[in-house]
Amino acid sequence: MHAHLILHHDCLVNFGDPSVPPQAAFPAASGMQLPISPFSMPLPEFDLPFPNFEASLPTIPALPALANDDLAKFALSAASPFYFLEHAGALSQPIASAGPATLYEPEVLPELAAVRRQFDVTTIRRDFPILNEKVNGYPLVWLDNAATTQKPQAVIDRLKYFYEHENSNIHRAAHELAARATDAYEDARQKVTQFLNAPSAKDIVFVRGATEAINLVAQSWGRKFIGKDDEIIVSTIEHHANIVPWQMLCAEKGAKLRVIPVDDSGQILLDEYERLLNPRTKLVSFTAVSNALGTVTPAQQMVQMAHRYGARVLVDGAQAVSHMRVDVQHLDCDFYVFSGHKVFGPTGIGVLYGKQDVLADTPPWQGGGNMIVDVTFEKTIYQAPPTRFEAGTGNIADAVGLGAAIAYLDTIGMENIARHEHELLLFATEEMLKIPGLCIIGTAKEKAGVLSFVLEGYKTEDVGAALNREGIAVRSGHHCAQPTLRRFGQETSVRPSLALYNSYEDIDRMIAALRRLKNLRA
Repeated sequence: MHAHLILHHDCLVNFGDPSVPPQAAFPAASGMQLPISPFSMPLPEFDLPFPNFEASLPTIPALPALANDDLAKFALSAASPFYFLEHAGALSQPIASAGPATLYEPEVLPELAAVRRQFDVTTIRRDFPILNEKVNGYPLVWLDNAATTQKPQAVIDRLKYFYEHENSNIHRAAHELAARATDAYEDARQKVTQFLNAPSAKDIVFVRGATEAINLVAQSWGRKFIGKDDEIIVSTIEHHANIVPWQMLCAEKGAKLRVIPVDDSGQILLDEYERLLNPRTKLVSFTAVSNALGTVTPAQQMVQMAHRYGARVLVDGAQAVSHMRVDVQHLDCDFYVFSGHKVFGPTGIGVLYGKQDVLADTPPWQGGGNMIVDVTFEKTIYQAPPTRFEAGTGNIADAVGLGAAIAYLDTIGMENIARHEHELLLFATEEMLKIPGLCIIGTAKEKAGVLSFVLEGYKTEDVGAALNREGIAVRSGHHCAQPTLRRFGQETSVRPSLALYNSYEDIDRMIAALRRLKNLRA
């Protein structure tokens, strides 16, 4: 692929050739087409069927613009080198405020009302008490959502209610609180099932987070099915949690780890991926959304390609679940993992989805109580999935809290969240590009709300510290994605990242702070 060198604000940036459509990278013999993602299409044109989970915005009426928007802010240049800004001139209309809503009445039912709300960011922000916090005398601007998301009052209240009224160990106990706790825990499992559109609650395993879920697959399924000279494929843009467990497994089994390259925008090179696949490929494991770049990968196509070679596929959805609707049945992956704290739920709880036949063939990873049918000193008989993978006392309360977070998202709608975040992404990108010496890292056409950048003349940690002095929280560092950043010639970056409660005012404050910082050196 040829590349253009574009000189922008004194920063030399190398981008892939935008004249080459992403479909050109896909082998013609496959007969498949790359998806059009909601993160790359003109905003009013939500008229596609559901080709895959990345492009799962259904047909919905055009929504009016958010309150207090200045549409002039969106007059983006048609000549922008950033692929996902190609159609940025087409913008939706304002969304009318639904006004304050009563979401949660613990004295009646410790759960959210299952009523869809109109999207209004001002109303949504009231649901998150931490956004009233002040940092260094400034109102908090939380732009560190790729690291963790804040929790709505409904989740906080649900945890409080659990410990006040339901706290008990689950299953088998012959008393009322055990029954309440068991019901709450299994109800959360059902909510996750619906959230992922999994076929059955038996496909959902509760773990501590996406990292533990990947390690569970590596140490249980992987130890059984990966052998000497077998191959595991990952991509260049993985979080360390989706690299290190496979390296450990390969070292133990004598298998090989192979890596899919990405282009200069940060998108997967599907033709190179095709070349890596072969009969020795036993597992492909890749991210749905890059935590360092925001790239939305062509996940459904990658799953289909791997399955043609008989390989199993794990999709890391940690950065996807808060931005877009997920459908594991349509995606057809064998495993899907995510962390609760990335999707407005508590820390210390996560999910492993697995196909029923795959989980049935997977041995337990840890042994202990709760996961057995019978134990003698001669042998142990294990429960069926998912219980066989949940040894010991699980994180019951936080699983219940995750269920409350999913119920909260259901009242807002993932389609509305995706639209709102995409508009913020367009606006923030345009404003950041006006700052001399600021270079955005990761410009894939399909992109979620991550805005990694470097600022000429400053260390990334100095930029993060300067923003923090004004109450603006971003992440600076390597983001547990060192191979990703090194692909773009960087060791660290500054990473603002978006969520449903972020506003244009948040972006304005960050931009103003960056301008002041740049002017100090000017």
